[in-house]
Amino acid sequence: MKDQSTDIFSKIPDMNHHESILETSHEEFDKIIQNRRSVRVYTNEKVPQEVMEKVLEWGVMAPNSSNLQPWEFYWVQDPKKKAEIVEACFNQPAARTAQEIIVCVARLDKWKEIRHDMLTLLKSKENVPAAGKAYYEKLVPMVYNQGPLSLFGYSKKIFASIAGLFRPVPREPMSRSDMRVWAVKSTALGCQNIMMGFSAYGFDTCPMEGLDSSRVKKTLGLGRNAEIVMAISVGKRDKKGVYGPRIRMPKEKFIKRV
Repeated sequence: MKDQSTDIFSKIPDMNHHESILETSHEEFDKIIQNRRSVRVYTNEKVPQEVMEKVLEWGVMAPNSSNLQPWEFYWVQDPKKKAEIVEACFNQPAARTAQEIIVCVARLDKWKEIRHDMLTLLKSKENVPAAGKAYYEKLVPMVYNQGPLSLFGYSKKIFASIAGLFRPVPREPMSRSDMRVWAVKSTALGCQNIMMGFSAYGFDTCPMEGLDSSRVKKTLGLGRNAEIVMAISVGKRDKKGVYGPRIRMPKEKFIKRV
């Protein structure tokens, strides 16, 4: 009998679910994209709490792998902690003059908790395909569990190398480093939602990867299973906040037609 946990990839389930599509404007979205710049200096204008709350909500609406949501977004409000984060960001103007700072964290260990939550939610609903439940019951533990010292991950890698000679197979994640990449990818999508969200409200951001991740973890009380993806500073740009025009190489250098 075929494992139902794989049916979700090949069969289209009848979920009896329909959503209305909201009216949008590509012209307005283009303005949001064009306005988003990495702003290095901010004014003293405050960011309303309701804006912060809404944009953070948009952050967790980002697409993510298997809906396991391996992210945490720390809105740093405590003055002492904020000062420590600014120092950990090398006291750069983008952090020092920011009205708000959000630290974006990828979690390598939260998939088990979210998997349990997803199973509880699915079992409470009617008309959920068996493949959907089987996915979280069987396939998710198989894919994301690496075992002690990643030994289970290495065994999966050997199996995939052999099976992959005959058919397409999943190749990642099969180690702790693969899990880091997996979690960071989804978290980065949330970061982009956040920066676009503030741009839509007329506020500015700067994604800061230049930071001492160890000090940031200490300030936030995080352990080895947390990866600091970036800190995002937020505010209203000062007239000196953008250091120069946006520079991009010709799009043909990056967009490939195959």
